[in-house]
This record gives sequence, structure tokens and C-alpha cells, in this order.
Amino acid sequence: MRIAFCLFKYFPYGGMQRDALRIGRLLLARGHAVEFFTLDWQGERDPDLPVHLLPARGLSNHARYADFARALGDAARDFDGRVGFNKLPGLDVYYAADTCYLARMARRPFWHRLSGRYRAFVAAEKAVFDPAGQTQILAISAAEAARYQAAWHTPQQRFHLLPPGITRDRCAGPDAAQLRASLRAEFGIGDGDFLLLQIGSGFRMKGLDRSLRGLAALPADLRARCRLIAIGRDKPGPFLRLARRLGIGGALTILPGRDDIPRFLQGADLLLHPAYYENTGAVLIEAVVAGLPVLTTAACGYAEHVAASGCGRVLPEPFRQADLNTALERVLAGVERLAWRQAGIAYGRTQDLWHLHERAADAIQRVLG
Repeated sequence: MRIAFCLFKYFPYGGMQRDALRIGRLLLARGHAVEFFTLDWQGERDPDLPVHLLPARGLSNHARYADFARALGDAARDFDGRVGFNKLPGLDVYYAADTCYLARMARRPFWHRLSGRYRAFVAAEKAVFDPAGQTQILAISAAEAARYQAAWHTPQQRFHLLPPGITRDRCAGPDAAQLRASLRAEFGIGDGDFLLLQIGSGFRMKGLDRSLRGLAALPADLRARCRLIAIGRDKPGPFLRLARRLGIGGALTILPGRDDIPRFLQGADLLLHPAYYENTGAVLIEAVVAGLPVLTTAACGYAEHVAASGCGRVLPEPFRQADLNTALERVLAGVERLAWRQAGIAYGRTQDLWHLHERAADAIQRVLG
């Protein structure tokens, strides 16, 4: 089959983008032709997966996305199927990496629902989830699938629930101690100091501001022993300024996305992920199998794995900064982290956390075949 993969933007360290590339390569290995259609592609290209950059006009993102959808209708007309990684009309399969926009906006003040942006995003979501539609949905979070069904009344049979799909290099291996020592030496972190880690593009939605406020609220002696490294794709300026205002500017390091994440998972003492809202949060499972304790929020779909593994704490919703501040101090001052590490490593040995991409490729073949 000749399959069109459709997404607005590709960049190397986005979770959804990495998933799209891995699924595309699996389908290619199974004898199908896969071609990408996008507005922008950053990073290297696979010569076996052609990339088509479609021009799109508009002064706003939602206007450009709508123009992209119109151009896509012509450009991918002769393909056997269209797989979307963003919400677009005319898809055969949608990979549901995004949260339910209709459900999320229902919690916002009414004036947010008066804009052209709101109407455009709701129309795109309706094109995928309308109960009268035909698009099949690859759901990567059972909780988010339930939100979509509650918001749109999409028939259950159109959802295909996938397992997580992290890579096995995230697991704690025999070189864990070596990775930890080299990482901490590189960043000048002593044996008695704490390295707090936050990983994920989109620092605002991932709650980096909450992490900074939690760090600033620690008792002075504990705070002086802490460093926070945030890794991801976003504008660092607002968070660097916030850290300075909170008096912890010297404790924060922001790095762009990178390939040596296993070193950080072993070198850190705690993963902070107090996200405002997240469909899944694969980094939570990556930390668990690495044996890195996690402090996160119940707003993340994969927070259930943190709770089930016993490798950390999940803060309830609605979020309160005081809860995070208290939990962070207790985690750093306590002795549970060793037991949490062992529990996380054991969880990774007994659960299927690896086959998302294979199951997604299977579902795409079934739907299009």
C-alpha cells in the first residue's frame, strides 16, 4: 500500500514525531510505501521515507493548519490511506497523541470559546471524532479515549487502544552506576547533592514553572543542594527569568532535546513532571524502568504507571502548588527513593511497555487493508 503520513510539524525530539517516524519505518519494512506530508521538517530525513512540504497561507497557526488541510486533500488524493498525527479532515486513521480539545476548553472561561481559533480547532476535532464519521482512532491513553468519547459520543468500536512504546535503552542496565557517575561529573554535581530532572518539549504545559516554584520553596539548606536540569524544545527565556525572580537562577540549567537521555535518567535523583495536562507522558514510564523516582500529577495519562509501580508519587487533581512543595521536600529529605528505584526496575521486567509502534502498524494495516 501507499500510505500518507500527515502532521503539521516534524522536529527530532517531539514524542509524537518520533512515534510517527518509528511507525513509518515499521510499515516500510513490511513492504508498504510511506510518505510524509508536513508544513515543516527539522532534522535529518530518511531517504526511504519521502517528505513533502506543503505551502500554507495564513496569519495565525489555525489558519495555516486549515490551509494545509486543503492542500493535503489534493496532494494525497491518490494514496491508499491517510494516517494523521494531528487532527485533520479526510483521515482514515488518527494517531491520538493530542488531548481532547473540546473537553479541555470546557474548563476554561467562556470567552475562550468565542475565538476563530476555538472554532477552527473544534471543527478539526469534529472531523475526526464525529460519531457519524469513519476515521479509526489509535488511542495511546485509555483515560483520554474516555474523554473523547464523553465529549463527542464516538462509537467505541472506532478506538484501538495501544500499549506504551518506550525503548529498552531506558531500562537500568549493568552500566547504570557508570552512567550516573559520568553525568554527575560532567555537570559538577556532588554525591551529597540532588539532581532534579524534567524532560519534555513544551515546558509550559509540562509544568516547569511549578517545578521551579517547588524548588524555590524548599528549606534553604536543602535548596542549596539541588540542581534542576530541564531538557526539551521550547523558549527558555520565560523560565530562566522566573528562576531568577525566585532566587534560584543558578540552580537551573535548560538544555535542548538530545539523544543521551539514559545518562540523565541514571544520573538524576528525581524526575519532576507536574504537567498541567498530558495525554500520556512517556517519560514517566521511561523514568520508572530506569529506577528514577517520579513526582508527577494525575493530569498525565501514564501517571497510572507511576502509581502501579510504586516508583514515586502522583499528586491529585486539582493541582495545588502547596502539595507539590510539601511532597518535594519529603521526597528529598526521606529515604524512600531506594525502595522506589527497586520497585520501578521490577515493574519494567513484568509489564508490556514496549510494543506501541508494532501494534499501531498492525492496526493501520488492518484498517487500510
